[in-house]
Amino acid sequence: MGESSALQSILYGRGSLRLLDQRKLPLEEVYIEVKDSADGWNAIRDMVVRGAPAIAIAAALSLAVEVFDQDFTGTPAEAASFVSKKLEYLVSSRPTAVNLSDAATKLQSLVSRTAETAKDAKSIFQVFIEAAETMLVDDVADNKAIGSHGAKFLQQKLGSSKNISVLTHCNTGSLATAGYGTALGIIRALHSGGILEKAFCTETRPFNQGSRLTAFELVHDKIPATLIADSAAAALMNNGQVQAVIVGADRIAANGDTANKIGTYNLSISAKHHGVQFYVAAPVTSIDLSLPSGKEIVIEERSPKELLNAEGGLGKQVAASGISVWNPAFDVTPANLITAIITEKGVITKSDPDGAFDIKAFIEAAK
Repeated sequence: MGESSALQSILYGRGSLRLLDQRKLPLEEVYIEVKDSADGWNAIRDMVVRGAPAIAIAAALSLAVEVFDQDFTGTPAEAASFVSKKLEYLVSSRPTAVNLSDAATKLQSLVSRTAETAKDAKSIFQVFIEAAETMLVDDVADNKAIGSHGAKFLQQKLGSSKNISVLTHCNTGSLATAGYGTALGIIRALHSGGILEKAFCTETRPFNQGSRLTAFELVHDKIPATLIADSAAAALMNNGQVQAVIVGADRIAANGDTANKIGTYNLSISAKHHGVQFYVAAPVTSIDLSLPSGKEIVIEERSPKELLNAEGGLGKQVAASGISVWNPAFDVTPANLITAIITEKGVITKSDPDGAFDIKAFIEAAK
């Protein structure tokens, strides 16, 4: 769980957590120490760490660090309540990403059950710490499975061609997860299999996750890649330069409607028009079966400064003073525009290309 030559956004050892400050990439590699859940909340809200899987893991580990060797004099039930309330607080940092709320719910259930038979508060904290650490390990394995399933499926759908080029949006790699990545994990798998000709990545304005982070990862891994402006995607497809679009997901509804970084919906419409396959890559923890469709997904709105100022709000003012701003962090891509959803359990397909997905049936069959 310590440092290695691989690109890592999360550096964890029991009692210690450091997060790569992704706001400073690609020019600086600076890690920020996280000592408790308040530090974790701020790191998530301020986008020191981002990407749905990484947010959930960072939140859990920030609380794990807080309760490590904590001098707590309460009962096991009080310790479980303490953990549960802290998790609720962490979920409020970024509400759209379902991985965070899903992880919190599971961890709350775990400590509640443990409290029924535990002899002391320390055992509650110990169980929580071990569960949070397991999330970190499991995420990398899940991402590699997504990469493997995705690469095989794309080869089947696109034929045995050895010159597949894909377009991705935002950042879905090692910086958005515990390691390897989801959509970018598929790109890594295609590259290692010798069948990727080129990966194209969008800038992903206004926070520039594509130009700052995805481009950084692609260069780091020596994957042939080209950066494009967000507004150039349709022209790229019209020129026949990509065969597929692969994106991540922050929340997937039961019918397959998918919330992802703003601009994803634009790409899906362009892909449909140009006959380009459009894939969503995400772990099953990104699926929210409680929501029948994307209409029920809560969309986070970010600060106007991200549009008014350069560098995603961190630089000098570039827009006219007094202008109103609408800055949703995500949009929802309808299921009928998605070719397939690639998970660690396999690929979710649909019988009607223009219809919705039966994700519940897939989840049941995968158990």
